[in-house]
Amino acid sequence: MERRKDWYEHPEYYEAIFGTDTVREADFLQVLSRRYGTGGNQWLEPACGAGRLVEEAAGRGLKVAGYDLSEAMLAHARKRLSPAERRRVKLSQARMEDFFDPALEGRVDLAHTLVSTFRYLDSEKAAVEHLTGTRRLLNPDGIYVLGFHLTDYARSGPEHERWVGQVGQDKVVCNTHEGLPEQRLRRSPMRNRLRVTGPGKDWLIETTWYFRTYDEAQVKRLFRKSGLRVAATFDFDYDLDSPVGRGSPRLDRVFVLKPDAGSKV
Repeated sequence: MERRKDWYEHPEYYEAIFGTDTVREADFLQVLSRRYGTGGNQWLEPACGAGRLVEEAAGRGLKVAGYDLSEAMLAHARKRLSPAERRRVKLSQARMEDFFDPALEGRVDLAHTLVSTFRYLDSEKAAVEHLTGTRRLLNPDGIYVLGFHLTDYARSGPEHERWVGQVGQDKVVCNTHEGLPEQRLRRSPMRNRLRVTGPGKDWLIETTWYFRTYDEAQVKRLFRKSGLRVAATFDFDYDLDSPVGRGSPRLDRVFVLKPDAGSKV
């Protein structure tokens, strides 16, 4: 078995795990845009990764701006686009807390970041910079759809998720573990293991990092500080007929955020 590090250097295998929900997520986002936003055709995807949703949105005739820190991911995203799709897409290398494109200011109809990517931002300062920067790019009636897991600081055991995917003849098994949250430091230890097996191949790609933690009160304070208000909340089932109600025990949340017209941020 060959050991490797950093699953973001292997976009084709990363994609095998998350790519199964692409059409369903794009359908969900389009309905949210019509229901809560402008329904317009300028989308922005922070941390766009290997470009599965960029490609899907461009294929639907939308204009897409995306950015990611990983050049390997961006290269994969560019390769998957057809010539016609490339004319509707602009991809950039940037950090979530730093990205700004003057050409997009006040013009983005829908921004979206799902699958807990937001929790990579490891400080309050970085989170506020990202949210206020994205807010500045939104159309005044646009929305930012932000999905991630809240934290139960009282839980007593680690959490584990497992997915299985296929890339050609290669089987991909993904196991993600989240350790106990460290409430004072506002972080949880994370470990991801991708096992890739196929003809002449047996890889173990292990990546470790910390996710920032949020309970419901912490995230609501963060949104207010960033000049955003919550227009609706859903969960990772993406069921448009079942918004998350007040006091829900579900920790997987998809927040539909809108610029707060009364904010001084």
